Amino acid sequence: RPHRTALYEDAPSACWPIVYSPDYNITFMGLEKLHPFDAGKWGKVINFLKEEKLIADDLIVQAREATDEDLLVVHTRRYLNKLKWSFVVATITEIPPVAFLPNFVVQRKVLKPLRTQTGGTIMAGKLAVDRGWAINVGGGFHHCSSDKGGGFCAYADITLAIKFLFERVQGVSKATIIDLDAHQGNGHERDFMDDHRVYIMDVYNRYIYPGDGFAKRAIKRKVELEWGTEDTEYLQKVHTHVEGALNELKPDIIVYNAGTDILDGDPLGGLAISPQGIVKRDEVVFKAARSRRIPILMVTSGGYQKRTARIIADSILNLHSLGLIDKELATSGAGNPKVEQMIRDSEKDLSNLSLQ
Repeated sequence: RPHRTALYEDAPSACWPIVYSPDYNITFMGLEKLHPFDAGKWGKVINFLKEEKLIADDLIVQAREATDEDLLVVHTRRYLNKLKWSFVVATITEIPPVAFLPNFVVQRKVLKPLRTQTGGTIMAGKLAVDRGWAINVGGGFHHCSSDKGGGFCAYADITLAIKFLFERVQGVSKATIIDLDAHQGNGHERDFMDDHRVYIMDVYNRYIYPGDGFAKRAIKRKVELEWGTEDTEYLQKVHTHVEGALNELKPDIIVYNAGTDILDGDPLGGLAISPQGIVKRDEVVFKAARSRRIPILMVTSGGYQKRTARIIADSILNLHSLGLIDKELATSGAGNPKVEQMIRDSEKDLSNLSLQ
């Protein structure tokens, strides 16, 4: 029997299925500036969406921190204990000075934000099934597996979200991960290596971190890109393979890892996609999901430039302007096959009543 968790309590129906908490942002004595990651990007995305009047604070779902008990659904106790050593966290987050901080400070200032983002992904998984779509403005820690972190990823939020759904939500037994971050998603690949319920598509720069040959065996649809790949080739490949993946297997949920480190000029991604190309990419994935009525959960993952937050916000605004995400649609359950079937059944019952 699954443990009790606050992460699956129902979100207010007036809210958008957009999950965020101010606790996502890592700010501590300038430490965050030692990593190329913009450690405040999540808050900036929300601010742009508020400026554009898409959302307000009371209309987003407040993320809650994942507890140890939540994390143990996937992680080993041994791994969680290792995070009590500051030097281990320094290695995972690639911020060397973290090694010299007392661990209680590391827990509060570095790991708590990551645990809250992880809680956000788990919450967004249930929201996506309930409402047809959800976006966690953080998360996407795709280099972390049950017993090993790395590449700024300390908790396996994608694995957790999927395992929570499998264990707790009736009718969710197949998942597809579409990982479009510039890096190979070796964490969820290792976690789902022999799990036939999970179909993994991964599009990444073949020459950069992590180059995990073992994990590649879990990828059902592998698209390895060359240095400096540009919009036209990239979008054509994404379109072809997203369609192919969803035609091959229709899952009950799509987890979309929407890393923006594919952006031209990203110091770690090595690809050359324009801001417009990123917006278009997200559109391609959401269109494929919506046309098949498959619930989709999006996480924001990697993206290491100052202009990244604006692009993520622009993409969300674009999805909204195209009607691919919609608060009303979401709350009425359109796009969720189970909800729609219920609506159809009740309409049938009503029409039968009026005929009698």
